[in-house]
Amino acid sequence: MKQCKLYCMLFAILLLAVTVSAQMIDPYAVLHKNYDAIGGLDKLKARKTAYVEGSITIEGTGLEGTFKQWSESPIKSRQEVDLTIIQQMSGDNGEFAWTVDQNSKLQILRDEKTLENRKLGLLEAEYDFLNPDSKNFTVTLEGIEQVEGHDCYKIKLANSINEDVTYNFYDVATFMHRKSSVIGQDGQSHTTFSDYRDVGGILMPFKQRTTLMPTGMVQTIEFTQIDYDITIDTELFEPPGEDVEDFVFANGKSAENIPFRFIENHVYLDVTVNGKTYLFVLDSGAGSTVLDRAFAEKLGLEIEGEIKGQGVGNLVDVSFATLPPFSLPGLEFAEQKVAVIDIGWLFFQTMGIDVVGILGYDFLSRVVTKVDYANELLSFYHPDSFSFKGEGSTVIEAPVAQSNMFSLPMTVDGVYEGKWNFDLGASGTSFHYPFAKSHGFLERDGIERMSFGAGGSSLSRTVPFDSLIFVGHTFSRPLMSFPLQEGKGAFAGESLIGNLGNDILRRFVIHMDYKKEWIYFEKGDDYDRE
Repeated sequence: MKQCKLYCMLFAILLLAVTVSAQMIDPYAVLHKNYDAIGGLDKLKARKTAYVEGSITIEGTGLEGTFKQWSESPIKSRQEVDLTIIQQMSGDNGEFAWTVDQNSKLQILRDEKTLENRKLGLLEAEYDFLNPDSKNFTVTLEGIEQVEGHDCYKIKLANSINEDVTYNFYDVATFMHRKSSVIGQDGQSHTTFSDYRDVGGILMPFKQRTTLMPTGMVQTIEFTQIDYDITIDTELFEPPGEDVEDFVFANGKSAENIPFRFIENHVYLDVTVNGKTYLFVLDSGAGSTVLDRAFAEKLGLEIEGEIKGQGVGNLVDVSFATLPPFSLPGLEFAEQKVAVIDIGWLFFQTMGIDVVGILGYDFLSRVVTKVDYANELLSFYHPDSFSFKGEGSTVIEAPVAQSNMFSLPMTVDGVYEGKWNFDLGASGTSFHYPFAKSHGFLERDGIERMSFGAGGSSLSRTVPFDSLIFVGHTFSRPLMSFPLQEGKGAFAGESLIGNLGNDILRRFVIHMDYKKEWIYFEKGDDYDRE
């Protein structure tokens, strides 16, 4: 017993010593020692351009390939990723950020999150976080933690621009950067750095291994070439001059008044593939067009890769395939790379309907889409010739986020304000779990039910609220739901309050213009229908 007491006392003293010594370390001194260890801050600041290339592997997915990146201080960049199955490109020309996806669709990024990240990037390029008096960054020492067997100073970097927090881990003995963890509202990334090599007097980590949460995917990047202060043509940072146009209208400009079926607050439409007509769902909440796995196999498509994606309530296995040319009345599309998910069972089990796919961003982003819910009619227009002529309408600017989705402002009960995901694939309007929990909604009485979506089922509760104000219209006693468990799906995100679904949208006639990033709302024939 005496030996145990003595051991416990010594352990407590050692623990106290480590804590006290960590608290005595100036976090800014740690940052400066890191720069000294890798070659000097002045050398880093002097470098204006860079080119890197290497290999990228996403473990357990069958996805691997190469990447190239060009950059010019302070923020200009261009990245090209080729995973064989899919290719993507992105960049920043110094004025705005842009992306080109696996189907060659160009998107200029003007959403709030992107603008915040660009502002942070500019401040970081100026090393503003090294200034103890900075109004933008707060740097604190959180203690000492081990990273892969190395004791490391844990430095917290918070900012005044968004809610993201970064934790950097620096080796106590060498001050080398061992790990970085970024904690965001909708996910986390944890990256370890190794294989440091000298590049022009600066030590650079040639291997980076990143774990993305909540998906759990692990991505390893290994650099094969790093060059600094090279000449780069500034045109390289500009987006492609012409956007993809992989569709054609029969009459050149539009396809109007195409019937759809509105069943249980979902929009179902007929799509012709290989000469046969199948049922698809229209969904602005789908970041890409989706095929049911069994349907893709029936068509004889080559299904490649498998990654973890976020469904409504949980994670879902996502593969890739090429959808052959398809058509709707008066509108034809060329082949597209699409996601492949097990979704057919969901619609058959809940509604007894054979659905083989979802028309999401890859379809909707090409055209202006009109949805007349009350009359169950769809119309599509070429974005370059479309001119809205509606009277008494409301026009909302809705920048498309990197998730390929619109978000719109809405207020519930006069106090719960924020951005909501604009989701034609959601039957109802619902709060995301973090918002519901933080505002005490989980304690409210209501009707519990099972909600179904990609990723499986989840338990939710539907509760009446007092009012809902949306695009200048007020609706009384709306019924809104929220998940009762956090899960790992899209409803676990914190950046948006929730999902705006068809129970509200069905009251309107809606035009979605992805090119201008506007949405038009007019009162529909069912506007006052309970």
